[in-house]
Amino acid sequence: MFQRHRIPLSSPCPQGLSIKRDANGIPHIRAANRNDLSWGLGYCQAIDRSTQLLMMRLIGQGRLCETLSDTEENLAIDTFFRRANWTRPGIGQQDSQLNELSDATREWCQAHCDGINAGLGAKRISALKLMGYTPEPWTLNDTLLIIRMSGYLTLAQSQAEIERLFIELVQAGIPTDKLASLFPVDGKTLDRQLIERIRLPERIVPSDLLWSNALPRAMASNNWVIHGKHTKNGSAMMANDPHLETNRLPNVWYEAALHAPDYQATGFGMPGLPGILVGRTPDISWGATYTFMDTVDSWVEDCRQGNYRRGDTWHAFQVREEIIRRKRHDDHTVYFYENSHGVLEGAPNEEGFYLSTRWSPACYGAQSLNASHALMSAQDTRTAMATLGEIESAWNWVIADASGDIGYQMSGLAPKRHPDWNGFTPAPGWDPAYDWQGFHPVKDLPQQFNPDCGYIVTANQDLNETGKPPVINMPMGDYRARRIESQLAMNVEQDVSSCQALQMDCYSLQAGPFLEILLPLIEQDEELRRTHQCAELSNWDHCYDAQSRGAVLFETFYAALRQHVFGQDGLGADVIRHLSQQTGVFIDFYQNFDRCMLDPESPWFQSFERDEAFLAAFRHVAQHDPGKRWGEINRFQFTNQLFQGRLPHFLGFDTDPVTLIGGRATPHQGQLYTSAGRSTSFAPSIRLIADMNDRLLHTCLAGGPSDNRFSPWYTSGIDDWLTGRYKRLAIE
Repeated sequence: MFQRHRIPLSSPCPQGLSIKRDANGIPHIRAANRNDLSWGLGYCQAIDRSTQLLMMRLIGQGRLCETLSDTEENLAIDTFFRRANWTRPGIGQQDSQLNELSDATREWCQAHCDGINAGLGAKRISALKLMGYTPEPWTLNDTLLIIRMSGYLTLAQSQAEIERLFIELVQAGIPTDKLASLFPVDGKTLDRQLIERIRLPERIVPSDLLWSNALPRAMASNNWVIHGKHTKNGSAMMANDPHLETNRLPNVWYEAALHAPDYQATGFGMPGLPGILVGRTPDISWGATYTFMDTVDSWVEDCRQGNYRRGDTWHAFQVREEIIRRKRHDDHTVYFYENSHGVLEGAPNEEGFYLSTRWSPACYGAQSLNASHALMSAQDTRTAMATLGEIESAWNWVIADASGDIGYQMSGLAPKRHPDWNGFTPAPGWDPAYDWQGFHPVKDLPQQFNPDCGYIVTANQDLNETGKPPVINMPMGDYRARRIESQLAMNVEQDVSSCQALQMDCYSLQAGPFLEILLPLIEQDEELRRTHQCAELSNWDHCYDAQSRGAVLFETFYAALRQHVFGQDGLGADVIRHLSQQTGVFIDFYQNFDRCMLDPESPWFQSFERDEAFLAAFRHVAQHDPGKRWGEINRFQFTNQLFQGRLPHFLGFDTDPVTLIGGRATPHQGQLYTSAGRSTSFAPSIRLIADMNDRLLHTCLAGGPSDNRFSPWYTSGIDDWLTGRYKRLAIE
């Protein structure tokens, strides 16, 4: 199993620690105790992913212009992260978080920091060193920063983006009935006049720029657990495949196997964080998806002369000065205005209404680290549910244990709001009744334990029914979840092979309702009925495999229909084109738009009828059929995170183009779109499956263990990831 390749350790290091790679380049860390394992994991992360590790910290600190490249784009990114203020979110607040760490957690995290620093010291050459950056020591504050970044960026951030889009659409004059058909608002109670009076400055950094130049975008995921009564061998199983932007090297996940006398685990973590985030021990396995819990709220602030109103009195904002150092320009100073509702958008010196916005876990992180450490001692599903529920960012956790139990637990700081406010639209900041009243307890969040059906599936769908408060108001579509559930219900003898097949499944439930409307309409039109596109769509199996012609035709039709319905006399053709090609709106919330396109009584059908729009979209297909198969169209390159395709191809930092199977609504998601001129992909970044009958974890990763272009482990996992071949990590 193992190559004769040990990772050389720096001195000093924990006594008895050894690290060696298996045949796939995965580090196996052996140590006398859990803290020494944490040291070893930090060391390996620094050896294999130093550029990724340090880039994440520099981005989160808002120091790109100071340390790397002093461009206007990086200045916008630095300003975004200075606004977020995750390195020091208030006087004494981060120190307070460090004080909230238990003694055991602090020792565990500090060991991880010490290992990172030893690894950085042992790293002779790195891309950032060649660019002139000498890293500062890694600290516990940096660990808290990564905790916050991993929970917000492109995840909770999507809620902030869609709420901001709603305000912009109101101010653009989109009628209330049309907005109410797309968003979770009550048209009868919506205060349009107030929203129309909000002063919206230009965005600090457009989302497409942030995702393009700074960080990989994360969003959709699948996970499921199966009770032993539905498996071939009678043991519980867990499967997970987080979907995010995969066409970057390195992958955001870091794979490792940990071995100590009192703890053994295999799975995936993230550089900069201690422990295994998704994976298994001999006793339990666990996986995660994003919840779409609404943890970001905005308030309208009535401002005058730099003050804001509360009731009938006026109060001064706290003013925070941020100085962004620049390598090639004068230092840039920016001021942020803050109150209990968060950070104001703009400067309140001119009288008017402004927005302030707050993300619930922004000032936290210690509880998440305490829970991660406690999870190492969990031996059953109930304990793991209670422990994972304490994590402060919003995740859907599924758990399976060796005794056959399965469970689901949502985590996250869900705000307690005014009973008439769901958090989607901005609330009146001058009314204290709309302040948050703490957070809902974990016991009230969505959860399940050993349901009668024998399985639990989460795929970013609406899961409010499994909890007490309605914490989700803008979920993703449920197509993937319903497809997975249908396959689990059909086969009552699941095993690793069937779960692998389901993770590679390319069947789209989304296509069915559209074709049920379209195909009969085509049959009534003699000219359209005779087209080869009609025959190909009629015979299409709704699968987005590489050889599919139907997938190409359906996607051409779907894009044309969306443009016709929402662009012709609604949002405007240019807006729809921008939302489609440069943002994640249609990637994240497409089912909201689907409902409007499928409903003949939708308020979007006013100057034309639904059937007319369907036929017009198909005529576009007949005229603009690219004549290609899905595998010829849905292609991308893996590009280096730091250089982003700017280096000549022959240098080997980027791969040749590869085919991505799947579509937006298939279990194996396979979406491509262009963001700021760069191809972006959304697909299963990793796949993992645990059968609790054995001591193995079946995995594959889009990329490799190392971020070093000259390492044999730079792209070593890509071929297996593309073809669905899984390696096996053993708990020895």
